[in-house]
Amino acid sequence: MCRWLTYRGPAIYMEDLLYAPDHSLIEQSLHAQESKVATNGDGFGVGWYGTRAEPGTYHEILPAWNDRNLRTLARHISTPMFFAHVRASTGTATSRANCHPFTHGRWLFMHNGQVGQYAVVRRALERLIPDDLYPQRQGTTDSEILFLLMLAGGLDDDPTGAARTMLGQVTTALDEAGVKAPFRVTAPFTNGGDLYVLRYSTDDKPPTLYYDERADSLTVVSEPLDETKGRWEEVPPSTILAARAGNAVELTPL
Repeated sequence: MCRWLTYRGPAIYMEDLLYAPDHSLIEQSLHAQESKVATNGDGFGVGWYGTRAEPGTYHEILPAWNDRNLRTLARHISTPMFFAHVRASTGTATSRANCHPFTHGRWLFMHNGQVGQYAVVRRALERLIPDDLYPQRQGTTDSEILFLLMLAGGLDDDPTGAARTMLGQVTTALDEAGVKAPFRVTAPFTNGGDLYVLRYSTDDKPPTLYYDERADSLTVVSEPLDETKGRWEEVPPSTILAARAGNAVELTPL
């Protein structure tokens, strides 16, 4: 399973979360504590918002801990909203096109988890992507399919509804194929202002997910960046966390 974090609040340098904490995301890329595998070295990516509406991104197939460019970028990029992801492949190739986060227009999306027996249902899921969106598919991951299905399901107008529609499409495809392996997902997605995070699984073992809401900022992570008791709250299973611009966190059961 991958590890990721997202931040929204007053502008900070990305290194403040990627490198500075005791259990930073870069530390998790080598020594994850709440994942199936401790090492997440199959590439990485960051996405951030600046003065333009659409986000900037940087992806690389090197392990995050071994990329000097990332360290330099993180030290110099100050941003009020960013995503970062370290990848542990669940079967697809290690390539830049398969590294998160994924983008479309002003949207950023990334994912930790897996569509059970993805190879069995991949063709069925790809058929659900509309013709006008299919050219946007650059890689081969299940994660990118989830994002494109949400875009097709009305992400611009109703992000929560688009997430529910996507979950229904994937679970239906798995049921029709007779797949018993679980579908697990934590996924943040943002338009640069509103932030949404999904935690869901078809079994009782959803990927871990925590958040730290303060007066002026929100950080959401696969696993805590430190051991500060009482700081990190768990997002309940089968829940969408919504943090719309100017509003506090809302937790909505699916």
